[in-house]
Amino acid sequence: MEMVNDMLDLPDTDTLYAALLARDPAWEGRALVGVTTTGIFCRLTCPARKPLPRNCRWFASADAAQAAGFRPCRRCHPLGATAEGEPLVRDLLARLDERPDHRWSEADLLALGHDPSTVRRAFKRHFGQSFLDMSRAARLRGGMASLVKGSTMIDAQLEAGFDSASGFRAAFARLFGHPPHRMRQGSDLLADWIDTPLGGMIAIADDQTLHLLEFIDRKALPEGLRRLSAHAGGRVGLGRTPVHDRTEAQLAAYFAGNAPCLDVPVTLHGTPFQQQVWRALQAIPAGRTRSYVQLATAIGRPTAIRAVARANATNRIALVVPCHRVIGADGTLTGYAGGLWRKEKLIAIERGYA
Repeated sequence: MEMVNDMLDLPDTDTLYAALLARDPAWEGRALVGVTTTGIFCRLTCPARKPLPRNCRWFASADAAQAAGFRPCRRCHPLGATAEGEPLVRDLLARLDERPDHRWSEADLLALGHDPSTVRRAFKRHFGQSFLDMSRAARLRGGMASLVKGSTMIDAQLEAGFDSASGFRAAFARLFGHPPHRMRQGSDLLADWIDTPLGGMIAIADDQTLHLLEFIDRKALPEGLRRLSAHAGGRVGLGRTPVHDRTEAQLAAYFAGNAPCLDVPVTLHGTPFQQQVWRALQAIPAGRTRSYVQLATAIGRPTAIRAVARANATNRIALVVPCHRVIGADGTLTGYAGGLWRKEKLIAIERGYA
């Protein structure tokens, strides 16, 4: 039997089969393989024995594979994002969700039967940070919420689960770029936390527009906050505005499948060229993707592909300015500052908007 391509937007079957043999993670969220001899469909990164080329069928989505009569593999869990394919990741994320205020340690991981180094590698691979880093960020959220409400530093420290004020300030400074007390003074821009199904986000806004929206585990977040603070003359504080409320409501509707366009006014802090790229990103409809070449052509700068890619990477207003809709020219997922696992999820969510 000859290999069949079930979706016209997938590349040729030789490319897909080579990716399957190499277990190439670049195709996560973009292609799946169905094995006709077993009736099972898998990720291209599945560790199972590889089928012969003639026994492969290719799909762009799990829905398409299931509609063709294939069952999901129990080893690579192709119905979820990449991170959900690893049992230890699924287990620890569920435990963190249940106990966000717990002070997780390597001893806890050992008690659960996990090797800390294995956990560290798995979380670094999927999220760009360790499980313990993620747990500290979850605890920090409690302290940030207290400060927004006007709690004293010691109250915020205790609510966040830190043993010392210095520990709380150090964690806060790693995230925001400066200690928390400096964010309680008179401010023109206010920062608050917004929960989403894909993790916590920091939103910074004034009474009129959104200035920053980032996932808290993005490595470049502290640098982005420092630049924004410098732009505002250091007047970035903790608090909430009507723009925060509007952003939170729009995000909830988006993730529920009811808002393909996040209608939030934004202030873009960048060069004229960067702002041109970011406006072009906002013009990409939900459920559609563009390559860097297409994006460069759309703004009338077809040879500025690398500059367009850099501008895409420096976007500080995630989702509202949808840089996740840019993929490689060959259809593969490319780097996303919020994590490729999130990019998979976002593209999957937006298929319903196509």
